[in-house]
Amino acid sequence: MPLRDLLLGLVIVTIWALNIIVIKLGVAELPPLLLTTLRFILVASLLVPFHPVARHQLPFLLLLSVTFGTLHFALLFIGLGQAEAGTGALLVQMGTPFATLLAVIFLGERLSAKRIVGLALSFGGVMILAGGPSLPSPLPMALLLLSALGWAISQLLIKKGPNIAPMALAGWVALFAIPQVGLGSWWFESGQMEAISQAGLFGWGAVLYTAVMSSIVAYGLWYGLLRRHAVSRLAPLSLLVPAGAVVLGIVLLGEQLNAHIAIGGAMVIAGVALIVIRFRALVGR
Repeated sequence: MPLRDLLLGLVIVTIWALNIIVIKLGVAELPPLLLTTLRFILVASLLVPFHPVARHQLPFLLLLSVTFGTLHFALLFIGLGQAEAGTGALLVQMGTPFATLLAVIFLGERLSAKRIVGLALSFGGVMILAGGPSLPSPLPMALLLLSALGWAISQLLIKKGPNIAPMALAGWVALFAIPQVGLGSWWFESGQMEAISQAGLFGWGAVLYTAVMSSIVAYGLWYGLLRRHAVSRLAPLSLLVPAGAVVLGIVLLGEQLNAHIAIGGAMVIAGVALIVIRFRALVGR
């Protein structure tokens, strides 16, 4: 990979790792579902007017808004409000093992020995993380794993669904998710107007950063790299995101690196690496 593209990939990884920290800070000032709603409003406003889609694609986008917009993003924001940022970033990586299992069940894909070992490592790592002090109760773990499952379901839908440009998909999914998450905020949260009026740098910064930097800038750059390089070459870069989030959580939030996070996190990342990286392709290039 040319040095320019490698540095660009590292910038993307840094943006995504910092995104976990920003969400953690944002939900301290804004209720998580309200923050998610405001994020979707901004994403939709910036993308939908410039990325039209065909009418027959709307039902697919509506379905994706449930799995990707509501199930993944909303539960991610809620879960990060109750768990440490580093642990949350590691648990969300379980989207890849979940997607692998779903592909076996629904698409008839076969599991190689390497992927079986990867699945075993990933789920073993989750069991170790669950026993650590960074999860105050089973609830945040369940929410973050459900968020990962929402991501996995969405990936399978995207794989089998119509071909839609990434920015159009992001904008229209956000648009359709606004009433879903907004209704959830109205039903389950309180004090929204007061929170909006009192939100400061962290709250509004999280809305802006998660919408613009993470969803638009980083993904736009990432899809540009995908057009120039094989997925197997970029996969190792994406595995740096949870590791970066753990480091940033320690540096910026004062989180502790305990044995559960170190061992469990290493197992999760190693398991995901075995699932997604084509080692022969990497060696042969």
